[in-house]
Amino acid sequence: MRIGLAYDLKESVISTPSCPEDALEEYDSPETLDAIATVLENSGHSVVKLGGGKEFITGILQNNVDFVFNISEGLGNHKSREAQIPSILEMLNVPYSGSDPQCLAICLDKPLTKTLVTLADVCTPKWQLITDHSQLKEITRDDIPLPAFLKPAYEGSSKGIRLGSRAETVAQIAEVAAEILDHYKQPVMVEEFIAGDEVTVGMVGNSPPEILGIMRVLPKLGNTDFIYSLEVKRDWEQLVDYECPAQLETGIIEEIKNSSLKVFKALGCRDFARLDFKVNSAGTPYFLEINPLAGLNPKSSDLPIMASKLGWTYQALISAILNAALQRYPQCVIG
Repeated sequence: MRIGLAYDLKESVISTPSCPEDALEEYDSPETLDAIATVLENSGHSVVKLGGGKEFITGILQNNVDFVFNISEGLGNHKSREAQIPSILEMLNVPYSGSDPQCLAICLDKPLTKTLVTLADVCTPKWQLITDHSQLKEITRDDIPLPAFLKPAYEGSSKGIRLGSRAETVAQIAEVAAEILDHYKQPVMVEEFIAGDEVTVGMVGNSPPEILGIMRVLPKLGNTDFIYSLEVKRDWEQLVDYECPAQLETGIIEEIKNSSLKVFKALGCRDFARLDFKVNSAGTPYFLEINPLAGLNPKSSDLPIMASKLGWTYQALISAILNAALQRYPQCVIG
């Protein structure tokens, strides 16, 4: 097959001085792009690098590709930005990997995601939304259990999730929320802070999807109030250990698996995804969020790290995602 690659490289996205320091965090590196292209080429496909944004539009119209492997995060501050490339591909009737525009738009919207997940009978921390500065004066201790955790409502890749995102008082909630409103120009999710184990779940496939693995993130300093923040992810080799398979009680593992499958189905995910949970001291898993366009950097992204610890090669992981997508498009499969 002739496979197009849709992506947004950090070096190709313009960041202005008014943007937050982590504005480019979700975008990819040439290392990721080259790694995926190598897997596809080793599998006998030819690869066309289409890029993202206007470059992608030109590329997809000028190149006759059979299929698009999509890792594009989309451009701008729009909460539906991850749906940009799939929307164009559907309009042009071009087959592609990953979730559809509706799923991607929903999952980047944390309040909507949590509302739908709750309806699917999955446990998630209590939360509320702050949309503007006028609400900051109205926050009371009755609104949200303390301590609380604050993050931008429409971001991924841990953007806006910092070591200072935990608030112990109402005054701290107002302070952190004001900073997020100003820096990220979007509503703020104020969430009940769940102390306990940080767990991430990898999923691959469809009909039914499979749990690739469950990985526990263990702070090397043994902090019981650990925050898997952007600072930690940037220096993960020094600050955390990844335990995969996660050494948790069988009942907890089963509950995490069941919840993950419910979330994947309720949100309409396809091909692959990564989900985050916190497990409190009583052993209750709380769903935090899902990334249906999970990072695929072969060295630093959680999903490839998890796959490697479970004995998967990077080639096997990318091939599994591709093959899951191709099941929707029998016209792309050469008999």
